[in-house]
Amino acid sequence: MNASADIQYDYIIVGAGSAGGALAARLTEDGRSRVLLLEAGKASHRYARYPISFGLLINSPEANWLYQSDPEPGTANREIPVPRGKLLGGSSSINGLVWVRGQPLDYDTWAQMGNRGWSWQDVAPLFTRIEHYEKGDPNGRGTSGPLKVSEVPDQNPLYDALFKAAVAAGYKLNPDYNSEDQEGVVKTQASIWKGRRMSVAHCYIEPAMTRPNLSVITEAHINKVLLDGKRCIGVEYERGGQVHKARAGREVVICAGGVASPQILELSGVGNPEILKKHGIAVTHDLPSVGENFRDHLNARIVWRVKVPGVSYNHMARGLGAVGQALKYLASGGGFFSLPSAPLLAFLRTRPELATPDVQMHLVPYSIKDPKQRKLQEFPSMTVACYQLRPESLGSIHIRSADPRAQPAIRFNFLADPIDQRTMADGFRMMRKIVEAAPMDAYRGDEYSPGKEVETDEQILTWIRNNSQTAYHPIGTCRMGPGPNCVVDDKLKVHGLEGLRVADASIFPTMPSGNTNAPSIMVGEKAADILKAAA
Repeated sequence: MNASADIQYDYIIVGAGSAGGALAARLTEDGRSRVLLLEAGKASHRYARYPISFGLLINSPEANWLYQSDPEPGTANREIPVPRGKLLGGSSSINGLVWVRGQPLDYDTWAQMGNRGWSWQDVAPLFTRIEHYEKGDPNGRGTSGPLKVSEVPDQNPLYDALFKAAVAAGYKLNPDYNSEDQEGVVKTQASIWKGRRMSVAHCYIEPAMTRPNLSVITEAHINKVLLDGKRCIGVEYERGGQVHKARAGREVVICAGGVASPQILELSGVGNPEILKKHGIAVTHDLPSVGENFRDHLNARIVWRVKVPGVSYNHMARGLGAVGQALKYLASGGGFFSLPSAPLLAFLRTRPELATPDVQMHLVPYSIKDPKQRKLQEFPSMTVACYQLRPESLGSIHIRSADPRAQPAIRFNFLADPIDQRTMADGFRMMRKIVEAAPMDAYRGDEYSPGKEVETDEQILTWIRNNSQTAYHPIGTCRMGPGPNCVVDDKLKVHGLEGLRVADASIFPTMPSGNTNAPSIMVGEKAADILKAAA
């Protein structure tokens, strides 16, 4: 169904990503509401259902917005890639497929900040509602949700050695890090089922598209939301060179993600007046916190050579080995092409006095030459990556032009806070502690990057500033909370406006402890409950 000027929808959802897709599917379940779901990207990509697409699409302008951060002294004046999904399903269609709910502490902190209804007790049932987890329901895990989650089935003696090394280094194993206890070294749970990606597009949007009350329009680039005084009445979007308007009788919900949601608000005249006036945009609503409070995970990697043949995918998936892995995937849905971005994880505390883990590690049985290109290194190797779970440093995302198609200015401000510096340096040493433990002796070759000469805090942090990438988890730019430094309230309403809400990772008050796809889908589920209750 196409939108036109004479069609009025009950709800217009801007962005068919992790939150927006889930919201659209839930809002249209009972048939009572007419919903328009607008997506600026395309419907799909030929690689999207394959897990390996997280590497194949890292530089694809067909499937990825290919944002770049602004150069900053704190990260050696580098432009850092910021990939974001440009398809139905948003970043759930190109991400690394690692499924992490986060810690109860994360959501209890949100509630303690004044966001009623967002405590762990409130959101845990939403995670259960999302999931169809293969291992049943021992810890409140979902068994009948739309999105199937499985533990990585790949077997490798290198994994066994890493598990033993972690125990030898003093860390525990954990059978289910998505229970209330996250801590430990674990096999990854992934949004993969029988070798296929379980994106929001596949699990939520496609089943809902058969409903007559859901209209989905792709390649619809939003220019702005339409305001009548202090009430949002619709949206303006461009498609195929023509400008369209669509009207909402009840609500417009922006679900464009941590990068694009603040951009859309600012293009609509909602934000900091100084920034808006600078770009010639009339101020419709003074809301200075739009685009502020930006956080992301800074990801530091160490690469070791591997001495034993046949355990590193640098050995098994290069040259003719790649053909063999492709055939294995086609025959069984297994092997290299079926993996998420990391088959093993660790959630650990850098200091024993901490109540919960503060770093996450990704243990990967291969290494890549360049994170921007995702090409395998020539020699057998392995990578361990680490990021701080709850970074304190705050950046910003703001428009740099009144042109809706101009990319915004993304400023991370990584490692500005001393807590972040200490945590990353300590986490770096913990990666070495695990890999240098005795059970890894038979497998561990030399530390290839950065090398053992990088040892002091100053050396480690300098190396991180010069070489690290993000973990692709932008959040917080439309922060939820009751105060003047927030953008939406705990019902996701934009402060001071009617008929306009934001529901995606941009509303996270603080960073959840882990990958952000599962919490983003949870926000979509929560938004659906909020809107149904308000109708």
